[in-house]
Amino acid sequence: MRCHRPEPRLTRLELPSALPAALGHDAVGVPARFGMRLADRMPRGGCVFADGGWWWWIVPAGSDLGLTWPLPAQYARDALVPAAGPRLIRGPDGASPYTPPIPLYLMTCQLTGVAPRWPAAAGTSRS
Repeated sequence: MRCHRPEPRLTRLELPSALPAALGHDAVGVPARFGMRLADRMPRGGCVFADGGWWWWIVPAGSDLGLTWPLPAQYARDALVPAAGPRLIRGPDGASPYTPPIPLYLMTCQLTGVAPRWPAAAGTSRS
């Protein structure tokens, strides 16, 4: 007999209605032990949600294209996260709900001790 773990229930992180999200939105999550350290290192940021075990940053949809987010970070398309009762813990610094994904990626790599990996540029030639 095999034990079957139920799939975690996914919750969509809902942005405040006053914030435009014309680019759609995804989320990048890190364990709570990294949350405050990451928030303190970001030059500016968008909405941040937390559920106790994880902190989730809102990024424009498609911010995972060409990037491999380092473990233990999780990338959640459509901001569907395995969280129970996430709440907004930090509003944006401006009128946009988004955290810039490249600085977030670099800071996440630094905190996790993983070197950033960039995709090979398409159409480049070697001399």
